[in-house]
Amino acid sequence: MVVQDVINHLHDLAPLAYAEDFDNVGLLVGDKNQSVSGILVTLDTLEAVVDEAIEKDCNLIVSFHPIIFKGLKKLTGKSYVERVVIKAIQHNIAIFAIHTALDNAFQGVNAIICDQLSLKDKQILMPQKGTIKKLTTYVPKANADKVRQSLFEAGAGNIGNYDNCSFNTEGVGTFIGNEDSNPVIGESGTLQQEEEIQLNITFQKHLESKILKTLFEAHPYEEVAFEISTLDNTNQHIGMGMVGELKDSQSESDFLKFVKDKMNASSVRHSKFLNKPVKKVAVLGGSGSFAIGAAKAAGADVLITADLKYHDFFSAENDIVVADIGHYESEQFTKTFLVDYLSKKISNFAIILSNTNTNPVKYL
Repeated sequence: MVVQDVINHLHDLAPLAYAEDFDNVGLLVGDKNQSVSGILVTLDTLEAVVDEAIEKDCNLIVSFHPIIFKGLKKLTGKSYVERVVIKAIQHNIAIFAIHTALDNAFQGVNAIICDQLSLKDKQILMPQKGTIKKLTTYVPKANADKVRQSLFEAGAGNIGNYDNCSFNTEGVGTFIGNEDSNPVIGESGTLQQEEEIQLNITFQKHLESKILKTLFEAHPYEEVAFEISTLDNTNQHIGMGMVGELKDSQSESDFLKFVKDKMNASSVRHSKFLNKPVKKVAVLGGSGSFAIGAAKAAGADVLITADLKYHDFFSAENDIVVADIGHYESEQFTKTFLVDYLSKKISNFAIILSNTNTNPVKYL
């Protein structure tokens, strides 16, 4: 097994195409074709984590947060980032980061929080725009079923909870091939009229290269006419944050105590209580002040997130209770989830959970 094989499994879970533009995800250090001796999973890649990987003979670190976020102009060991990269290179250790790709995945960071809090009926809080695309192509009527089925098998035709979705219109296509053409139907230099199907089919944007490769392989024509457009449809399975419901309503105080216990939080900072029962809950792992408006719009009684600043608590405006449980605390179960996921995908290989606590925040 090589590094790229592991990356492929992680891409199935959380395609990097859905990571935020500001992020730095993917293989940050190392050779994708390097054989893997062991995999260490961590929330952050610190020097202590690299040392742990060396000790446990792991030459691939799968990290939630990227150790390289901004560009590095020098590698002199002056900063903790440079020291990590230098040590990883010296010991042939590859580092892969998944970060906001997993934040935006339906089975990712926020689903983990929802499960930890026993929230049901989970939905994406802030769907990512521009993630659904549409392919339009023109296929001879006799070949339409084959092309359509091939595209379905490649992953096209899925919208929300539906699959094998397409729209088909019959018409007549015309073409004249020049002297260098080799038409499958008709002859060069002769006007050909052919009964065709205009096939319209949607797909997730990360599948575009696969869909086009399938189209060209399945389509009978020498020249394939097609176009791709981006749809405005809301994607129910890609986006930041989640909202779900408790089985039974709780008081605000009882709920936040429940959250503190379930999320192993040292403290919970929150806006003032509104003296209303808590039933609908929004969550967003990591820094989530930007989700306050979306949580209000979703009708959430509480938003659980992290890294709230002083004025963010005012933004609750007596419409919602916002609660900060800590950045590390909100994401800490992610590495266990990744270990479980990879262990199922690579059942005959040891996936090791890092025992290094990388939380930089300490409490008295």
